[in-house]
Amino acid sequence: MWVFSTAGCRWLGAAGSLAVTVGGWAAGTLPVRGGWGLWEPRGSGLAAGGAVLAYAGLTLLLLAWWQYGRVLVAGGRDRDGVLGTLGWWVAPLVLAPPLYSADVYSYIAQGAMVLEGHDVYGAGPSVLAPHELGADAAASVGGHWTDTPAPYGPAFLVLAEGVVKLTGGSVLPAVLGMRLIALGSLALIVWAVRGPAGGRSGAVWLAALNPLFLIHVVGGMHNDGLMIGLMLAGVLLAVRGRWVLGSAVVGLAMTVKSPAAVALLFLGVLVARRWGGRRALGGFVLPGVVAGVVATVATVLAGTGFGWLRTQSVAAGIHTPLSVTSDLGLGLGLLFGDDPEPVKGVVQKLGLLVAVAVIGGLAWRAWKGRIDPVLGLGLALLALVALSPMVQPWYVLWGVCVVACATAGWGSRPAQFLVVLSAALTYETAPSGHTPAYGFVLAGVVLAAGLLWMRRERWAGPGLGAAAALGPAPVGAAR
Repeated sequence: MWVFSTAGCRWLGAAGSLAVTVGGWAAGTLPVRGGWGLWEPRGSGLAAGGAVLAYAGLTLLLLAWWQYGRVLVAGGRDRDGVLGTLGWWVAPLVLAPPLYSADVYSYIAQGAMVLEGHDVYGAGPSVLAPHELGADAAASVGGHWTDTPAPYGPAFLVLAEGVVKLTGGSVLPAVLGMRLIALGSLALIVWAVRGPAGGRSGAVWLAALNPLFLIHVVGGMHNDGLMIGLMLAGVLLAVRGRWVLGSAVVGLAMTVKSPAAVALLFLGVLVARRWGGRRALGGFVLPGVVAGVVATVATVLAGTGFGWLRTQSVAAGIHTPLSVTSDLGLGLGLLFGDDPEPVKGVVQKLGLLVAVAVIGGLAWRAWKGRIDPVLGLGLALLALVALSPMVQPWYVLWGVCVVACATAGWGSRPAQFLVVLSAALTYETAPSGHTPAYGFVLAGVVLAAGLLWMRRERWAGPGLGAAAALGPAPVGAAR
Protein backbone atom coordinates (compact mmCIF):
# COMPACT_ATOMS: atom_id res chain seq x y z
CA MET A 1 0.00 0.00 0.00
CA TRP A 2 1.10 3.61 -0.66
CA VAL A 3 1.12 4.54 3.01
CA PHE A 4 3.82 1.93 3.61
CA SER A 5 6.12 3.27 0.89
CA THR A 6 8.91 5.74 1.65
CA ALA A 7 6.81 8.49 0.05
CA GLY A 8 3.86 7.59 2.25
CA CYS A 9 6.12 7.59 5.31
CA ARG A 10 7.44 11.01 4.35
CA TRP A 11 4.00 12.63 4.30
CA LEU A 12 2.70 10.73 7.31
CA GLY A 13 5.71 11.89 9.33
CA ALA A 14 5.34 15.46 8.10
CA ALA A 15 1.70 15.46 9.19
CA GLY A 16 2.74 14.11 12.58
CA SER A 17 5.43 16.75 13.00
CA LEU A 18 2.93 19.48 12.08
CA ALA A 19 0.45 18.15 14.64
CA VAL A 20 3.16 18.15 17.33
CA THR A 21 3.95 21.78 16.50
CA VAL A 22 0.34 22.97 16.43
CA GLY A 23 -0.40 21.15 19.67
CA GLY A 24 2.73 22.64 21.17
CA TRP A 25 1.48 26.18 20.63
CA ALA A 26 -1.19 25.39 23.23
CA ALA A 27 0.47 22.71 25.34
CA GLY A 28 4.22 23.22 24.89
CA THR A 29 6.72 24.49 27.45
CA LEU A 30 5.48 28.06 27.15
CA PRO A 31 7.29 30.97 28.84
CA VAL A 32 5.89 32.61 31.95
CA ARG A 33 6.38 35.96 30.24
CA GLY A 34 8.02 37.30 27.12
CA GLY A 35 6.05 35.23 24.61
CA TRP A 36 4.91 38.34 22.69
CA GLY A 37 1.30 37.17 22.88
CA LEU A 38 2.14 34.17 20.67
CA TRP A 39 3.60 31.70 23.15
CA GLU A 40 1.29 32.10 26.14
CA PRO A 41 -0.95 29.77 28.17
CA ARG A 42 -4.48 29.84 26.75
CA GLY A 43 -6.56 27.98 29.29
CA SER A 44 -6.66 24.43 30.56
CA GLY A 45 -9.16 23.22 27.96
CA LEU A 46 -7.10 24.38 25.01
CA ALA A 47 -3.94 23.07 26.67
CA ALA A 48 -5.51 19.62 27.09
CA GLY A 49 -6.64 19.62 23.47
CA GLY A 50 -3.18 20.69 22.35
CA ALA A 51 -1.58 17.89 24.35
CA VAL A 52 -3.89 15.29 22.76
CA LEU A 53 -3.06 16.65 19.31
CA ALA A 54 0.67 16.61 20.06
CA TYR A 55 0.52 13.01 21.32
CA ALA A 56 -1.44 11.97 18.21
CA GLY A 57 1.11 13.70 16.00
CA LEU A 58 3.96 12.04 17.84
CA THR A 59 2.33 8.64 17.27
CA LEU A 60 2.04 9.34 13.52
CA LEU A 61 5.67 10.45 13.45
CA LEU A 62 6.79 7.26 15.23
CA LEU A 63 4.77 5.02 12.92
CA ALA A 64 6.21 6.75 9.86
CA TRP A 65 9.77 6.45 11.20
CA TRP A 66 9.34 2.80 12.13
CA GLN A 67 7.94 1.81 8.72
CA TYR A 68 10.58 3.88 6.91
CA GLY A 69 13.31 1.96 8.73
CA ARG A 70 11.72 -1.40 7.93
CA VAL A 71 11.72 -0.49 4.24
CA LEU A 72 15.40 0.49 4.38
CA VAL A 73 16.45 -2.64 6.27
CA ALA A 74 14.63 -4.78 3.71
CA GLY A 75 16.70 -3.16 0.97
CA GLY A 76 14.18 -0.55 -0.19
CA ARG A 77 15.14 2.85 -1.51
CA ASP A 78 13.76 6.37 -1.13
CA ARG A 79 13.65 8.04 -4.54
CA ASP A 80 13.76 11.55 -3.08
CA GLY A 81 16.31 10.63 -0.43
CA VAL A 82 16.33 10.52 3.33
CA LEU A 83 17.52 14.14 3.50
CA GLY A 84 14.35 15.28 1.73
CA THR A 85 12.27 13.38 4.24
CA LEU A 86 14.28 14.90 7.08
CA GLY A 87 13.57 18.37 5.72
CA TRP A 88 9.83 17.76 5.63
CA TRP A 89 9.81 16.39 9.18
CA VAL A 90 11.96 19.18 10.62
CA ALA A 91 10.30 22.15 8.88
CA PRO A 92 7.15 22.35 11.07
CA LEU A 93 9.26 22.32 14.24
CA VAL A 94 11.39 25.33 13.29
CA LEU A 95 8.86 27.91 14.53
CA ALA A 96 7.44 25.82 17.35
CA PRO A 97 7.66 27.05 20.95
CA PRO A 98 9.98 25.08 23.26
CA LEU A 99 8.71 21.51 23.44
CA TYR A 100 9.12 18.76 26.04
CA SER A 101 11.56 20.72 28.22
CA ALA A 102 12.23 24.12 29.78
CA ASP A 103 16.00 23.72 29.50
CA VAL A 104 16.29 26.31 26.73
CA TYR A 105 15.25 28.98 29.23
CA SER A 106 18.15 27.90 31.44
CA TYR A 107 20.51 28.20 28.47
CA ILE A 108 19.33 31.74 27.73
CA ALA A 109 19.49 32.75 31.39
CA GLN A 110 23.00 31.31 31.75
CA GLY A 111 24.13 33.16 28.64
CA ALA A 112 22.72 36.35 30.18
CA MET A 113 24.55 35.61 33.44
CA VAL A 114 27.84 35.48 31.56
CA LEU A 115 26.99 38.72 29.78
CA GLU A 116 25.97 40.43 33.03
CA GLY A 117 29.14 39.32 34.84
CA HIS A 118 27.63 36.72 37.19
CA ASP A 119 29.49 33.54 38.12
CA VAL A 120 27.52 30.98 36.14
CA TYR A 121 29.28 28.15 37.99
CA GLY A 122 28.55 29.59 41.42
CA ALA A 123 24.84 30.41 41.18
CA GLY A 124 21.70 29.59 39.24
CA PRO A 125 19.48 31.74 36.98
CA SER A 126 17.60 33.08 40.02
CA VAL A 127 20.53 35.46 40.59
CA LEU A 128 19.40 37.59 37.64
CA ALA A 129 17.67 40.79 38.78
CA PRO A 130 14.40 41.87 37.11
CA HIS A 131 16.15 44.67 35.20
CA GLU A 132 18.93 42.44 33.83
CA LEU A 133 19.03 40.68 30.48
CA GLY A 134 17.60 37.18 30.62
CA ALA A 135 15.33 37.85 33.59
CA ASP A 136 12.24 36.82 31.63
CA ALA A 137 13.90 33.57 30.60
CA ALA A 138 15.02 32.95 34.19
CA ALA A 139 11.40 33.25 35.31
CA SER A 140 10.53 30.27 33.10
CA VAL A 141 13.34 27.99 34.31
CA GLY A 142 11.83 24.89 35.81
CA GLY A 143 12.00 23.55 39.36
CA HIS A 144 15.39 22.73 40.84
CA TRP A 145 17.29 24.30 37.97
CA THR A 146 16.47 27.84 39.12
CA ASP A 147 19.24 27.70 41.74
CA THR A 148 21.50 25.14 40.06
CA PRO A 149 24.88 26.29 38.67
CA ALA A 150 25.56 25.53 35.02
CA PRO A 151 27.03 22.07 34.35
CA TYR A 152 27.95 23.07 30.80
CA GLY A 153 31.33 23.93 29.37
CA PRO A 154 32.56 27.34 28.20
CA ALA A 155 32.04 26.80 24.45
CA PHE A 156 28.31 26.39 24.88
CA LEU A 157 28.03 29.29 27.30
CA VAL A 158 29.78 31.56 24.79
CA LEU A 159 27.20 30.56 22.16
CA ALA A 160 24.35 31.22 24.60
CA GLU A 161 25.92 34.57 25.50
CA GLY A 162 26.07 35.45 21.80
CA VAL A 163 22.39 34.64 21.35
CA VAL A 164 21.45 36.86 24.31
CA LYS A 165 23.65 39.67 23.00
CA LEU A 166 22.09 39.52 19.52
CA THR A 167 18.50 39.30 20.76
CA GLY A 168 18.73 41.52 23.82
CA GLY A 169 17.64 38.57 25.94
CA SER A 170 14.06 38.77 24.69
CA VAL A 171 12.57 35.31 25.15
CA LEU A 172 10.97 34.58 21.77
CA PRO A 173 13.86 35.67 19.51
CA ALA A 174 16.39 34.15 21.91
CA VAL A 175 14.58 30.80 21.75
CA LEU A 176 14.64 30.96 17.95
CA GLY A 177 18.35 31.79 18.14
CA MET A 178 18.95 28.68 20.23
CA ARG A 179 16.93 26.69 17.70
CA LEU A 180 19.31 27.85 14.97
CA ILE A 181 22.12 26.31 17.02
CA ALA A 182 20.08 23.10 17.28
CA LEU A 183 19.56 23.06 13.51
CA GLY A 184 23.28 23.57 13.00
CA SER A 185 23.87 20.61 15.31
CA LEU A 186 21.45 18.55 13.23
CA ALA A 187 23.32 19.42 10.03
CA LEU A 188 26.64 18.49 11.64
CA ILE A 189 25.27 15.14 12.82
CA VAL A 190 23.86 14.33 9.38
CA TRP A 191 27.23 15.08 7.79
CA ALA A 192 29.08 13.02 10.40
CA VAL A 193 26.86 9.93 10.42
CA ARG A 194 27.00 9.66 6.64
CA GLY A 195 30.80 9.38 6.78
CA PRO A 196 31.68 6.13 8.60
CA ALA A 197 28.42 4.57 7.39
CA GLY A 198 29.40 5.09 3.76
CA GLY A 199 26.67 7.62 3.08
CA ARG A 200 23.91 5.10 3.82
CA SER A 201 20.40 6.44 4.34
CA GLY A 202 19.87 4.11 7.28
CA ALA A 203 22.45 5.88 9.40
CA VAL A 204 20.62 9.19 8.99
CA TRP A 205 17.33 7.41 9.62
CA LEU A 206 18.42 5.98 12.98
CA ALA A 207 20.21 9.11 14.20
CA ALA A 208 18.57 12.23 12.79
CA LEU A 209 15.11 11.09 11.64
CA ASN A 210 14.62 9.51 15.04
CA PRO A 211 11.53 11.15 16.65
CA LEU A 212 13.33 11.16 20.01
CA PHE A 213 15.99 13.34 18.37
CA LEU A 214 13.48 15.57 16.57
CA ILE A 215 11.36 16.41 19.60
CA HIS A 216 14.20 16.86 22.08
CA VAL A 217 17.03 18.36 20.01
CA VAL A 218 15.04 20.34 17.42
CA GLY A 219 11.87 20.85 19.48
CA GLY A 220 13.52 21.06 22.91
CA MET A 221 16.85 22.54 21.72
CA HIS A 222 18.94 20.44 24.10
CA ASN A 223 22.66 21.12 23.81
CA ASP A 224 23.25 17.36 23.70
CA GLY A 225 22.76 17.75 19.94
CA LEU A 226 25.76 20.06 19.68
CA MET A 227 27.88 17.77 21.84
CA ILE A 228 26.93 14.76 19.71
CA GLY A 229 27.58 16.62 16.45
CA LEU A 230 31.05 17.77 17.47
CA MET A 231 31.92 14.39 18.96
CA LEU A 232 30.84 12.54 15.80
CA ALA A 233 32.71 15.01 13.61
CA GLY A 234 35.86 14.33 15.63
CA VAL A 235 35.36 10.57 15.34
CA LEU A 236 34.85 10.82 11.57
CA LEU A 237 38.04 12.85 11.17
CA ALA A 238 39.98 10.31 13.24
CA VAL A 239 38.60 7.39 11.23
CA ARG A 240 39.79 9.16 8.08
CA GLY A 241 43.29 9.50 9.53
CA ARG A 242 43.13 13.14 10.69
CA TRP A 243 43.35 12.24 14.36
CA VAL A 244 44.88 15.53 15.56
CA LEU A 245 42.03 17.61 14.16
CA GLY A 246 39.53 14.99 15.27
CA SER A 247 40.86 15.06 18.83
CA ALA A 248 40.68 18.86 18.83
CA VAL A 249 37.04 18.76 17.74
CA VAL A 250 36.23 16.23 20.49
CA GLY A 251 37.95 18.65 22.88
CA LEU A 252 35.44 21.30 21.78
CA ALA A 253 32.61 18.81 22.29
CA MET A 254 33.82 18.35 25.87
CA THR A 255 33.45 22.10 26.44
CA VAL A 256 29.76 21.74 25.57
CA LYS A 257 29.06 18.66 27.72
CA SER A 258 31.67 16.51 29.40
CA PRO A 259 30.45 12.98 28.39
CA ALA A 260 32.09 13.56 25.00
CA ALA A 261 35.38 12.76 26.76
CA VAL A 262 34.52 9.05 26.48
CA ALA A 263 35.23 9.34 22.73
CA LEU A 264 38.90 10.05 23.46
CA LEU A 265 39.41 6.52 24.77
CA PHE A 266 38.24 5.03 21.49
CA LEU A 267 40.08 7.60 19.39
CA GLY A 268 43.18 6.48 21.28
CA VAL A 269 42.41 2.88 20.31
CA LEU A 270 42.02 3.88 16.65
CA VAL A 271 45.34 5.72 16.57
CA ALA A 272 47.22 3.09 18.61
CA ARG A 273 46.04 0.27 16.34
CA ARG A 274 47.03 2.27 13.30
CA TRP A 275 50.51 3.05 14.62
CA GLY A 276 51.21 -0.30 16.29
CA GLY A 277 54.48 -1.43 17.85
CA ARG A 278 56.29 0.79 20.31
CA ARG A 279 54.40 3.85 19.08
CA ALA A 280 51.05 2.39 20.17
CA LEU A 281 51.22 3.88 23.68
CA GLY A 282 51.80 7.35 22.27
CA GLY A 283 48.90 6.89 19.87
CA PHE A 284 46.68 5.91 22.76
CA VAL A 285 47.59 8.92 24.91
CA LEU A 286 48.03 11.77 22.43
CA PRO A 287 44.34 12.26 21.47
CA GLY A 288 43.60 13.01 25.13
CA VAL A 289 46.51 15.45 25.32
CA VAL A 290 45.33 17.32 22.22
CA ALA A 291 41.74 17.48 23.47
CA GLY A 292 42.89 18.63 26.91
CA VAL A 293 44.92 21.48 25.41
CA VAL A 294 41.97 22.56 23.25
CA ALA A 295 39.57 22.47 26.21
CA THR A 296 41.99 24.50 28.33
CA VAL A 297 42.52 27.13 25.65
CA ALA A 298 38.77 27.35 25.01
CA THR A 299 38.12 27.87 28.73
CA VAL A 300 40.73 30.62 28.99
CA LEU A 301 39.48 32.41 25.87
CA ALA A 302 35.85 32.19 27.01
CA GLY A 303 36.70 33.90 30.29
CA THR A 304 34.10 31.90 32.22
CA GLY A 305 36.67 30.11 34.37
CA PHE A 306 37.25 26.45 35.11
CA GLY A 307 34.24 26.10 37.39
CA TRP A 308 32.60 23.76 34.88
CA LEU A 309 35.01 21.05 36.03
CA ARG A 310 33.53 21.08 39.53
CA THR A 311 29.84 21.44 38.57
CA GLN A 312 29.66 18.16 36.64
CA SER A 313 28.02 16.43 39.61
CA VAL A 314 25.39 19.07 40.44
CA ALA A 315 22.71 17.31 38.42
CA ALA A 316 23.17 14.10 40.41
CA GLY A 317 21.34 15.72 43.31
CA ILE A 318 18.16 15.93 41.21
CA HIS A 319 16.31 12.62 41.17
CA THR A 320 15.15 11.37 37.75
CA PRO A 321 12.99 8.23 37.59
CA LEU A 322 14.90 6.88 34.57
CA SER A 323 18.09 6.48 36.61
CA VAL A 324 18.28 2.84 37.72
CA THR A 325 21.00 3.50 40.28
CA SER A 326 19.14 6.46 41.80
CA ASP A 327 15.91 4.49 42.04
CA LEU A 328 17.67 1.47 43.53
CA GLY A 329 19.63 3.63 45.97
CA LEU A 330 16.51 5.48 47.06
CA GLY A 331 14.61 2.23 47.60
CA LEU A 332 17.40 0.64 49.62
CA GLY A 333 17.86 3.83 51.62
CA LEU A 334 14.19 3.98 52.57
CA LEU A 335 14.22 0.27 53.41
CA PHE A 336 17.15 0.46 55.81
CA GLY A 337 16.92 3.95 57.30
CA ASP A 338 15.10 7.25 57.64
CA ASP A 339 17.54 9.20 55.48
CA PRO A 340 17.98 7.52 52.09
CA GLU A 341 20.53 9.97 50.71
CA PRO A 342 23.75 8.31 52.03
CA VAL A 343 22.76 4.91 50.66
CA LYS A 344 21.57 6.46 47.42
CA GLY A 345 24.92 8.25 47.02
CA VAL A 346 26.84 5.00 47.51
CA VAL A 347 24.73 3.12 44.95
CA GLN A 348 25.14 5.95 42.44
CA LYS A 349 28.92 5.84 42.81
CA LEU A 350 28.94 2.05 42.46
CA GLY A 351 26.92 2.45 39.27
CA LEU A 352 29.51 4.82 37.85
CA LEU A 353 32.30 2.40 38.77
CA VAL A 354 30.50 -0.37 36.91
CA ALA A 355 30.06 1.98 33.93
CA VAL A 356 33.81 2.69 33.94
CA ALA A 357 34.51 -1.05 33.99
CA VAL A 358 32.14 -1.67 31.06
CA ILE A 359 33.65 1.18 29.07
CA GLY A 360 37.13 -0.15 29.77
CA GLY A 361 36.07 -3.63 28.66
CA LEU A 362 34.65 -2.30 25.40
CA ALA A 363 37.84 -0.33 24.73
CA TRP A 364 39.89 -3.49 25.33
CA ARG A 365 37.73 -5.44 22.86
CA ALA A 366 38.18 -2.66 20.31
CA TRP A 367 41.95 -2.76 20.86
CA LYS A 368 41.95 -6.50 20.25
CA GLY A 369 39.96 -6.05 17.04
CA ARG A 370 36.90 -7.88 18.36
CA ILE A 371 34.59 -4.91 17.90
CA ASP A 372 34.52 -1.86 15.69
CA PRO A 373 35.86 1.05 17.80
CA VAL A 374 33.01 3.29 16.62
CA LEU A 375 30.43 0.71 17.68
CA GLY A 376 32.36 0.28 20.93
CA LEU A 377 32.06 4.00 21.60
CA GLY A 378 28.31 3.91 21.00
CA LEU A 379 27.84 1.00 23.39
CA ALA A 380 30.09 2.68 25.96
CA LEU A 381 27.96 5.82 25.93
CA LEU A 382 24.81 3.74 26.31
CA ALA A 383 26.37 1.99 29.32
CA LEU A 384 27.27 5.36 30.83
CA VAL A 385 23.70 6.58 30.43
CA ALA A 386 22.19 3.40 31.84
CA LEU A 387 24.33 3.59 35.00
CA SER A 388 24.38 7.36 35.54
CA PRO A 389 22.87 8.99 38.63
CA MET A 390 20.78 11.26 36.41
CA VAL A 391 19.15 10.09 33.19
CA GLN A 392 16.94 12.03 30.79
CA PRO A 393 15.22 10.43 27.76
CA TRP A 394 17.37 12.28 25.22
CA TYR A 395 20.62 11.06 26.82
CA VAL A 396 20.09 7.78 24.96
CA LEU A 397 20.82 9.70 21.77
CA TRP A 398 24.51 9.93 22.79
CA GLY A 399 24.90 6.26 22.02
CA VAL A 400 22.20 5.89 19.36
CA CYS A 401 23.82 8.41 17.02
CA VAL A 402 27.24 6.78 17.38
CA VAL A 403 25.84 3.28 16.81
CA ALA A 404 24.24 4.63 13.62
CA CYS A 405 27.73 5.57 12.39
CA ALA A 406 29.26 2.16 12.96
CA THR A 407 30.08 -0.12 10.04
CA ALA A 408 27.49 -2.69 11.12
CA GLY A 409 25.42 -0.36 13.26
CA TRP A 410 22.14 0.98 11.97
CA GLY A 411 20.48 -2.19 10.66
CA SER A 412 21.79 -4.59 13.29
CA ARG A 413 19.95 -6.41 16.03
CA PRO A 414 21.20 -4.01 18.74
CA ALA A 415 19.99 -1.10 16.61
CA GLN A 416 16.57 -2.71 16.43
CA PHE A 417 16.41 -2.62 20.23
CA LEU A 418 17.50 1.04 20.16
CA VAL A 419 14.58 1.73 17.81
CA VAL A 420 12.19 0.25 20.37
CA LEU A 421 13.86 2.09 23.25
CA SER A 422 13.78 5.41 21.37
CA ALA A 423 10.10 4.97 20.53
CA ALA A 424 9.21 4.20 24.15
CA LEU A 425 11.17 7.13 25.57
CA THR A 426 9.42 9.65 23.32
CA TYR A 427 6.28 9.16 25.38
CA GLU A 428 7.93 9.62 28.79
CA THR A 429 7.76 13.42 28.69
CA ALA A 430 4.70 15.56 27.94
CA PRO A 431 4.91 18.53 25.52
CA SER A 432 4.81 20.80 28.59
CA GLY A 433 8.06 19.30 29.85
CA HIS A 434 6.43 17.49 32.76
CA THR A 435 6.73 13.74 33.31
CA PRO A 436 3.18 12.57 34.14
CA ALA A 437 2.45 9.05 35.35
CA TYR A 438 0.59 8.23 32.16
CA GLY A 439 3.77 9.02 30.23
CA PHE A 440 5.51 6.09 31.89
CA VAL A 441 2.48 3.89 31.22
CA LEU A 442 2.54 4.80 27.51
CA ALA A 443 6.28 4.23 27.39
CA GLY A 444 5.83 0.80 28.99
CA VAL A 445 3.14 -0.18 26.50
CA VAL A 446 5.31 0.88 23.55
CA LEU A 447 8.32 -0.95 25.00
CA ALA A 448 6.32 -4.17 25.44
CA ALA A 449 4.86 -3.93 21.93
CA GLY A 450 8.30 -3.21 20.52
CA LEU A 451 9.91 -6.20 22.22
CA LEU A 452 7.13 -8.40 20.83
CA TRP A 453 7.84 -7.00 17.36
CA MET A 454 11.53 -7.80 17.82
CA ARG A 455 10.64 -11.45 18.46
CA ARG A 456 8.54 -11.64 15.32
CA GLU A 457 10.82 -9.66 13.02
CA ARG A 458 14.54 -10.10 13.51
CA TRP A 459 16.91 -7.66 11.86
CA ALA A 460 20.11 -9.22 10.60
CA GLY A 461 21.66 -6.18 8.97
CA PRO A 462 20.90 -3.47 6.40
CA GLY A 463 19.67 -4.78 3.10
CA LEU A 464 19.49 -8.39 4.35
CA GLY A 465 15.74 -8.45 4.82
CA ALA A 466 13.76 -7.31 7.82
CA ALA A 467 12.82 -10.87 8.75
CA ALA A 468 16.19 -12.50 8.07
CA ALA A 469 17.59 -14.86 10.65
CA LEU A 470 20.05 -13.29 13.05
CA GLY A 471 23.61 -14.24 12.20
CA PRO A 472 26.96 -13.34 13.74
CA ALA A 473 27.34 -9.59 14.03
CA PRO A 474 29.92 -8.29 11.54
CA VAL A 475 32.86 -6.52 13.10
CA GLY A 476 34.41 -3.56 11.32
CA ALA A 477 38.18 -3.57 11.34
CA ALA A 478 39.86 -0.56 12.90
CA ARG A 479 41.15 1.75 10.24
